[in-house]
Amino acid sequence: MSNRPAGPETKGVTVKLLAALDLGPEIEGLAGRQLRTRLVTIEPGGVFGPVHDHKGRPGSVYVLQGTITDHRNGVATDYGPGVGWPEDRNTVHWLENRGTVPAVEISVDIVAKE
Repeated sequence: MSNRPAGPETKGVTVKLLAALDLGPEIEGLAGRQLRTRLVTIEPGGVFGPVHDHKGRPGSVYVLQGTITDHRNGVATDYGPGVGWPEDRNTVHWLENRGTVPAVEISVDIVAKE
């Protein structure tokens, strides 16, 4: 059982897979992993939760529209268009849109091949 709070559940989020690339043939040692690019839209009042980590799933995010609030270690940080953040093995967070327009991000990460 985890000691971290669960945070709110996901609501008002749409995820569209834009591309996926099998990394096994590309880079030695990455068999079973893929590079994934997604378009994520969080509606006003929406939440991308619950609290989750990125162990074994590193990535980066770039905000295209709106403002996304990233909650980590009890600190809320707002990211607007043209700004992004890394998600490494130490990332434990959840996201929300406190604004009045949809927040749209591009999310790129390395994940286990589906």
